[in-house]
Amino acid sequence: MNDNPLLALRERISALDLKLLALLSERREIALEVAKSKIDSHRPIRDKSRERDLLEYLVAEGKKRNLDAFYVTRLFQLIIEDSVLTQQALLQTRLNPDHEPSARVAFLGPKGSYSHLAARQYGARYFDNVLECGCQKFADIIQMVETGQADYGVLPIENSSSGSINDVYDLLQHTHLSLVGELTNNIDHCVLVSGETRLDDIHVVYSHPQPFQQCSQFINRFPHWKIEYCESTAAAMEKVAALKSPHAAALGSGAGGELYGLQVLEHSLANQEQNFTRFIVLARKAIDVSEQVPAKTTLIMATGQQSGALVEALLVLREQGIIMTRLESRPIHGNPHEEMFYIDVQANARSAEMRRALAGLMEITRSLKVLGCYPSENVIPVEPH
Repeated sequence: MNDNPLLALRERISALDLKLLALLSERREIALEVAKSKIDSHRPIRDKSRERDLLEYLVAEGKKRNLDAFYVTRLFQLIIEDSVLTQQALLQTRLNPDHEPSARVAFLGPKGSYSHLAARQYGARYFDNVLECGCQKFADIIQMVETGQADYGVLPIENSSSGSINDVYDLLQHTHLSLVGELTNNIDHCVLVSGETRLDDIHVVYSHPQPFQQCSQFINRFPHWKIEYCESTAAAMEKVAALKSPHAAALGSGAGGELYGLQVLEHSLANQEQNFTRFIVLARKAIDVSEQVPAKTTLIMATGQQSGALVEALLVLREQGIIMTRLESRPIHGNPHEEMFYIDVQANARSAEMRRALAGLMEITRSLKVLGCYPSENVIPVEPH
């Protein structure tokens, strides 16, 4: 007879967790049936009014069961987000019939890098099987896709703490690849170590330059730490795992660290409490985006050098009621006094408004290129009243 009541309680919790997983799986299957119904009726995937009503009903029911409203809201916002993205993926697969069940996806670094985790997330949503292709440089990712060695490339483009990743923007000037997707992931930088140690006992820390920049305030608390740059956070983890030293640590994700047998010594290190990285997905062929899902279009353009040229171009977007979500400028190589402008807008390239805007921009810009139109996967959750 088991004399430890804690073991029995844990077994009951594990049994309940399995039932929760089964229910979540069943809910996702029903969400797919809902998506098929919406395809036939041409209704948009998101119904924010329905989402809000559902949350309010669940919060009220949760209170009857002594469940905190904030807890219920957070839990079901995540479930609703999964439902929306699952339905979007189904619509996109139906709209692009040459979509293959398997794909080769290139990303920065070996296993465990943030780009690797983003590539896995994108692959799990759209493909049955994914072959992972780690690369040492951003340019290598683009080259693998351009030459057909990979079907898709996942690259970080901006971070909420450290800003734009200019190397990626510069590469986009010179590629013929199309932007076909995006992901926005929460980044939780951790101090990762290979065994028992303390923060004060660490002598050297390895990571990609971006985490050091994003965690500068935390890093400055330990002036004796020696900073060593690596090609990726995964390369830093690999280094620390091989050293097996109590004086060495890496900055990276907890999930990535697990792949190398590393433990989290400290987490949530970023200067900003909310630290997000947006990734883009590139492919050789552009995709069609269903008008039933929120879409983004990314443009790259060069204006004339006359006064007000950029303002004139942006007014074209405003006249068509198109919302701009990102504007980035980068110098044109070989022309140090000229710039290229990257613009993200909330619009489907096939819409009448976007076609009119593109026609208007063609008349007043020196060059204009649509880098891609793709589903927006930044599902902003609704809040109950």
